[in-house]
Order: sequence, then C-alpha cells, then structure tokens
Amino acid sequence: MKSEKYDIQQTLGELYIVATPIGNLEDITLRAIRILKQVDIIAAEDTRHTLKLLNHLEITKPMISYHRHNEEVKTDELIQKLLEGKSIALVSDAGTPVISDPGEEIVKVALENHIKVNPIPGPCAAITALIVSGIDAKEFTFLGFLPLNKKNRKEKLEQIKKNETTTILYEAPHKLMQTLEELSRITENRKIVLARELTKIHEEYIAGTAEELKNSIQNPKGEYVIIIEKNKKSEQQEQKETLNELTLKEHYHYYEQRGFNKKEIIKQIAKDRNVNKNEIYQKFI
Repeated sequence: MKSEKYDIQQTLGELYIVATPIGNLEDITLRAIRILKQVDIIAAEDTRHTLKLLNHLEITKPMISYHRHNEEVKTDELIQKLLEGKSIALVSDAGTPVISDPGEEIVKVALENHIKVNPIPGPCAAITALIVSGIDAKEFTFLGFLPLNKKNRKEKLEQIKKNETTTILYEAPHKLMQTLEELSRITENRKIVLARELTKIHEEYIAGTAEELKNSIQNPKGEYVIIIEKNKKSEQQEQKETLNELTLKEHYHYYEQRGFNKKEIIKQIAKDRNVNKNEIYQKFI
C-alpha cells in the first residue's frame, strides 16, 4: 500500500502502539494512561475487553475494532484517519500489540505513508515469564504459537531441538498436551517452565522436563507461556550421537560415501565411539 492511494492532509496524525496489562490492572504506565486520554481514537482487538480497562481508568474514547479477521480492511480505514490528522492508539486484549497480536500490518503501512509510529512500552507475557523462570535469559528465541501446518510445525520443532538459546512459546490450553508430547520427544531432560495466569490471582509457574509436565498437568486452563532451556549439546555432539546409533557397517558406509579411505574411516569411527582404533580395525579384517 502506498501513500498516494489516500487523501492526504497537511498535518498527519500519529499512531501509538500501547502496551496494556496482561492481568493486574495496576501494570499500566503513567504514559500509557496519558496517551489513551489524549488520542482521538482507540483501535482495540476486542472493544468489549478494552472497555473494561477504559472504565477502570475513567477514560471515554471512540473505539474501532481491529483484529486478525478484519486487519486488512480496518488498516485502510485507520490509515485514512491518520492521514486526516487523527491520532490513534492501538491496543490488544493484553500485553504488547504486534507481538503475536494484531498490529504488524498497520505499523508497516503507517511507516510507508510517513506517519510517525510511537511505542508505548509495558507488559509482555513472554518477558514476564522469562525473567522469573530461572532459565538463561541472556539470549532467547521467541517463536510465538507453533504453526498448525504439519510441515511448518515439524520445522519449528526441529529448530527448538537444535536451538542453543532459550526458546519461548505461547500455547492455548486445549493444545498444551499435544505440544508437551511433541516437546518430550525432542528436548530430553532439558528444563521447561510453564507460566499461566501471569500477574493474576492464580498466577502459576510449573517446572520440569516435558515428560514430567505432561504427566503432572490434568486440566490445562488459561493461555500458557512455555520457556524451554537451550540445547547444550553442540551440533558436532548431536551428529556424533546419531552416528553412534548406527551399526558398525552403516557407520563405515557413512564415511565411505564421503570419500574417506579405509584407514581414515577406522580412525574416525574409533574417535566417534571413543574406543581404540585397533578394536575397530579388528572388526574389518
């Protein structure tokens, strides 16, 4: 979408991406409250949900519904209002918009049309869970919700298996057990923390391996943040373990296909299996 398709006024409005509480209503910044009071329009993922927050803050503003299913149509409408000089605050149901929530499209189109986009930072479920998980927070990979498509899902799970940084996922309660089952097959004894009802009365953190968590959770409720410990094995270690699961004949054939001569193959197999090369040599006399 380009700016020439819109009726542009001389003074552009500004778009504010406003983070709102993920549970506890006290977790809203003074700046967020000020922006919500001063904008002309609030674009909300669920207007009924946002109305509760606005009533709590004693704010009355016109609202427009903006969610995944009307994002394309409503982006045009909101951009036109911004180009007419209106200021708009975008909020999601909870936490920071754009992060696994609507907003990416309107930010992109606003920037294309030289509209100023202002971040109003605040709560984010992924970060909230990570900082109290006890799992390495220096580096992490945020994957949001796993894909439903089987091929794409398999690729993401393979990424998690090999990931040498902490992984953060979101998951719905009705899909949690399936995800834990899949994680139990790829994460072995890596620590996992499940966080739910963040900042609310029934806030809960459960730690264990995927297998332990799968067996201990009976009735999943509320959306979950899943924090997964990094894979501490190097790619070289992973390959070595895979090779050692082969028979000696298959192991030999693996290196033979890669152009190794017999002497080199025996030396490499002995190294992989951490045994004396003479022991391997005897097997191939």
